[in-house]
Amino acid sequence: MSDTPDHPLLLEIGLLARRAGEAIMAIYREDFDVELKEDRSPLTAADLAAQNVIAAGLAQLDPVLPLVSEEASQLPWEQRRSWSRYWLVDPLDGTREFIKRNGEFTVNIALIDAGEPVLGVVLAPVTEELFVAARGHGAWWQVQAGAEWERISTRELANPPVAAGSRSHGGEGEAALRRLLGDEFRLQPLGSSLKFCLLARGAADVYLRRGPTSEWDTAAAQCVLEEAGGAVLDLSGRPLRYNRGESLLNPEFLAVGDTGIDWAARLREAGLA
Repeated sequence: MSDTPDHPLLLEIGLLARRAGEAIMAIYREDFDVELKEDRSPLTAADLAAQNVIAAGLAQLDPVLPLVSEEASQLPWEQRRSWSRYWLVDPLDGTREFIKRNGEFTVNIALIDAGEPVLGVVLAPVTEELFVAARGHGAWWQVQAGAEWERISTRELANPPVAAGSRSHGGEGEAALRRLLGDEFRLQPLGSSLKFCLLARGAADVYLRRGPTSEWDTAAAQCVLEEAGGAVLDLSGRPLRYNRGESLLNPEFLAVGDTGIDWAARLREAGLA
């Protein structure tokens, strides 16, 4: 079904993500240097270029709303704890994939309200795929700039299921997936927040993340997946929430497409809860 997202911010934030993507691609096509941040994660000029584009665009849109971003100084919990609404951004999710030049990296922009992602935009700059969603307005996919919009939705658990997995980070564990899904499943490696989008458009079924992620890694794509009919749950079966405390790290989680299954029970039975 083709149509146009009807939320007033979605197209505007989508265009902002595309501008950030253009800044990323200008660097992607050339030689670039790689630095290491304090946590030993990589940083490139593309991360910073996208950050500048997004920060300026959001400030023009609403100068009052705070911004939390991977490439900005993080405010302490004492200041953040009173926030109800704020932007949560990863200007280049999947820097390792960017460095490998495999195309599997994204721009993530989310609006958080009372701990929940209520608007999410995910752009894959290389393919130009754009995913957008807003609470109560559904999830949408534009396969390239200027193309028609397609409303997307998750699918019932396939037989055999397809498990999206991280391209550059270990920790999901095939043994854990086997306990959760049974012996017959197919693993689909993919970088960045594109794993959530694979579920959202009905091309995969689960994404189990064991190991650390940050809140900006998941928020935008969580909104897309939820509005497509899926869910992102901690390993106790509760929805993933944001701005919970001093740490900006997520708990381990399970993203699913089919919410008709009792995943909390499956997590307990698999010994993952």
